[in-house]
Amino acid sequence: MRWPFLAIPLLASAATPPPTIIDETRLAVAQGNFAAAEAGLQSYRARNGVTPEMIEALSWAARGALAAKQLDKADAYAKETEQMALTELKKRPLDADEHLPTALGAAIETQAMVLDQRGQRNDAVSFLTGQLIKFGGTSIATRIQKDINLLSLEGKPAPPLQETEFLGPKPVSLTSLRGHPVLLFFWAHWCPDCKADEPLIAQVKSEYAAKGLVVIGPTQRYGYVAGGEDATPEAELKYIDQVRHQYYRDLLDVSAPVSEQNFKRYGASSTPTLVLIDRRGIVRLYHPGKMTLEELRTALDRVAGASSTARAGS
Repeated sequence: MRWPFLAIPLLASAATPPPTIIDETRLAVAQGNFAAAEAGLQSYRARNGVTPEMIEALSWAARGALAAKQLDKADAYAKETEQMALTELKKRPLDADEHLPTALGAAIETQAMVLDQRGQRNDAVSFLTGQLIKFGGTSIATRIQKDINLLSLEGKPAPPLQETEFLGPKPVSLTSLRGHPVLLFFWAHWCPDCKADEPLIAQVKSEYAAKGLVVIGPTQRYGYVAGGEDATPEAELKYIDQVRHQYYRDLLDVSAPVSEQNFKRYGASSTPTLVLIDRRGIVRLYHPGKMTLEELRTALDRVAGASSTARAGS
């Protein structure tokens, strides 16, 4: 699994704020320097004690060690992050602080992925299922569900979509689409990677049309519009439609169900998330984050068959 590390300079100019412990830890981890990350965390803790910001920084060390395939180190960092976060939760609810959900979600995710990479996938899913029960009413529930899906949804029937509210054409149920390959493109109005994926989705939609491919673009409200300005549900829906027309012109004939429930059901905590469903309604690909055109074509070829006509000119 890939993690997006930011190359953040350690020296800040007079016009920019100094780097935080999160910034410093992410930079050290991105450079593979876990000793420097640990030293920085220890120094911060000696000065400030354990804070939610420090706990989030430690979670970045866990994610970095996982990306570097240092499983023992990743597991140790993740378990320490989890214990610190649980101690903090005795003082406040999880979602009362901006750092704790990120830290605890990452700690749970890392522990599960370590189990999976050690060949213990069933144990990883069992662990995540228990955490989902424990934190089901919090903001990290969708992230945990995403991780469960990442490990177990492929090969299983696609969950149904809630389709009572939508933009674009009226949605058709997944059940009635049996016989067609279906690509779900989960996107968000604020998501730059989703906008960047528009040409890719439009390309495969065109290439595989002769194979019966149906594309559906689930989205949801987030409570705000441009600039983070709070918005009513009606105003945000109008804004989402404006974003569709501005950035998704080639996908305006794609139905866009608007439902938070769909994101929770599919664990789409990362956008974009792509889900490929075969002609029998079975999930064959569950992919949080971006894909390349060739990666997506490879997956579609397995499910829908190669589209030689369109490929000839590509």
